[in-house]
Amino acid sequence: MADIADILKKIVQQRSVRLAEGRATQTLTEPPRHPESQTPETNRFLRALSEKRGSAVIAEIKMGSPSLGSLVDRIEPLRQAKTYADHGAAALSVVVEPDFFYGSYELLAACTKASGLPSIAKDFIVDPLQLHWARRAGASAVLLIAALYTRQELAQYARLARCYGLAPLIETHDPEDLTKLEGGAWEMVGVNNRDLRTFRVEITNSQAMMPSLPADAFKVSESGIHSRQDIELLQASGFDAYLIGEALLLADDPAAKLREFCGQ
Repeated sequence: MADIADILKKIVQQRSVRLAEGRATQTLTEPPRHPESQTPETNRFLRALSEKRGSAVIAEIKMGSPSLGSLVDRIEPLRQAKTYADHGAAALSVVVEPDFFYGSYELLAACTKASGLPSIAKDFIVDPLQLHWARRAGASAVLLIAALYTRQELAQYARLARCYGLAPLIETHDPEDLTKLEGGAWEMVGVNNRDLRTFRVEITNSQAMMPSLPADAFKVSESGIHSRQDIELLQASGFDAYLIGEALLLADDPAAKLREFCGQ
C-alpha cells in the first residue's frame, strides 16, 4: 500500500482485520472473466452514466461517517434507495465499510434490489475478496481510492475488478494520485472534493483537477455538492456525473432535493 494519512490508516487496518476474519470462513473462487475494459454496452453502471452524461447523479446511501457519526436511526435505506430511483438518479452508491461508515455488503444488495438502479460498492479495498463480495451483492462498479495504492497495485485491482464484471471508479484527490493513472486506460475517474486525510471539503478541487483527468474516462465529481448551482459549475467544467451523499441524506425532502440536482 502507498503511504497514507492516519485516518485512512486506521480504516485500512480495521478493514484488513475484518478481511482476515472473512478469509478464514470463505473461499475466494477465481473471477469468472478475462480482464476486459468495461463499456456502456457491457456494464449497467457505465450505461446509466452514458445515458445521462453531463447531468448524471449518483445518489448515495451511507449509514454514517467519521464526521457525521451514525445515521442508522435517521435513514431508512431501502426507502431512500427507492426515492432515488423514482426521482431521477442515474445510479446508486452504497458505502459498505462497517466500522467507520456503518455499512455492509448486505446493505448494498438490499438497496440495489429495492431501487433497481445500477450500483457502485464504496469500500476501502484491501483484498480481492471485497471484489467478490461486491459482485455477489449485485454491484456493477466498485470504488478504488488511488491514495491507498502504489501505481502497480492500482492497476492490479482495476484489472481484477474488470474480471468480475465491475467497472472501477478511480477516486483521486490531488495531482500525486493522477500520476498513478499514467499509461492506463480508465473507464471512470473521480475527484473527491473531501480530502480523506483531513476531511476538509473544497468543491473547487474538482475544477482545478479537471484539465489533468484522462480524456476518455467518465469524469465524476464527488462530495461537497449542495445545490443545483454546484452542479452547473461542475457541468461547465466538463464533468459527466456527480456523486452526492450528505446533501440528500440530510435533506428534509430527499425527493425534492434530488429533483433540484437533476434540474427537474
